Amino acid sequence: MRLLAHILGMLWMAHGLESAPPQRFVFVEKQMGADFRIVLYAKEAKFAKAAAKAAFDEVKRLNAIFSDYEAESELSLLSANSGKGKKLSVSEDLWTVLSAAQCLSTQTDGAFDVTVGPCVRLWRIARFRKTLPAVDKIAAAKLAMGYQKLLLYPEAKKVQLKDQNMILDLGGIAKGYAADKMLEILKEKGMLSVLVDAGGDLALGDAPPNKKGWRIEIGGRKHPDLPVLELANCAVATSGDIEQFVEVDGERYSHIIDPRTGIGLTARLQVTVVAPSGMQADSLASALTVFGPEEGRLLIKKLSGVESYFVQGHAADRTLTRIKAE
Repeated sequence: MRLLAHILGMLWMAHGLESAPPQRFVFVEKQMGADFRIVLYAKEAKFAKAAAKAAFDEVKRLNAIFSDYEAESELSLLSANSGKGKKLSVSEDLWTVLSAAQCLSTQTDGAFDVTVGPCVRLWRIARFRKTLPAVDKIAAAKLAMGYQKLLLYPEAKKVQLKDQNMILDLGGIAKGYAADKMLEILKEKGMLSVLVDAGGDLALGDAPPNKKGWRIEIGGRKHPDLPVLELANCAVATSGDIEQFVEVDGERYSHIIDPRTGIGLTARLQVTVVAPSGMQADSLASALTVFGPEEGRLLIKKLSGVESYFVQGHAADRTLTRIKAE
């Protein structure tokens, strides 16, 4: 009799757990130099924690590949072999990202270019010192840039950096890819209603319970009057000069470099892109910030499942331009 009661009790508890509404869980970790956040809905905390841990572990693994700060990362070691005539085998992750980057570089005629590393480093110092890089240093950096100098060999999945002093920088694409991989792992763990925020690059799973989608503010908190979208099963990325810039002699230079000139952008522009994947949204947001709405319109019209929001100006003078793929 006791055994029967115990079994019935366990069955009752299991039924109660099964019918209980999912709870909202939030997990935050510092990864890739930024705050990474996971919001998910699950019925048990232990499963939510295990899934989040697996996703954050994946970012740590990817950082060991993509970091341009870590001297022993796969990316840094590849850059260290620039100009040596070596064709180096790379991991599946790095190959995927570099292939996508080169495709976008070709589409944008170099407005997006992961070989921009030498100029990125100059402008990092400029922001710290609050002074512009010397003209001769920018010219020297540009000699080590150019996506045409990044050679990919698809059959062997090997990469060669043709010229000396080349430095690859994946700042405009890697976090989006990381968001995709995190979402993939969370889904494998049974977490379907998920939002991944990889330092501002969002990968969205199913909508929260009883909602149409995740509420995404276009333009961020500084633009409360701009659109709020309800989105699910897509990705969102924002790029612009709102947060990081250096002001010299009354001119504001963004942390985003135009690879074609080697100069930080001066237009007050923020671009948000909604796309099927985080990697595409991240890289397109970077490219479209360089392009601006007029040039960007021509690119977006050629793409599928993409829409973009260009916020120009500052405070009361800002304007919003929405462009959607046909």
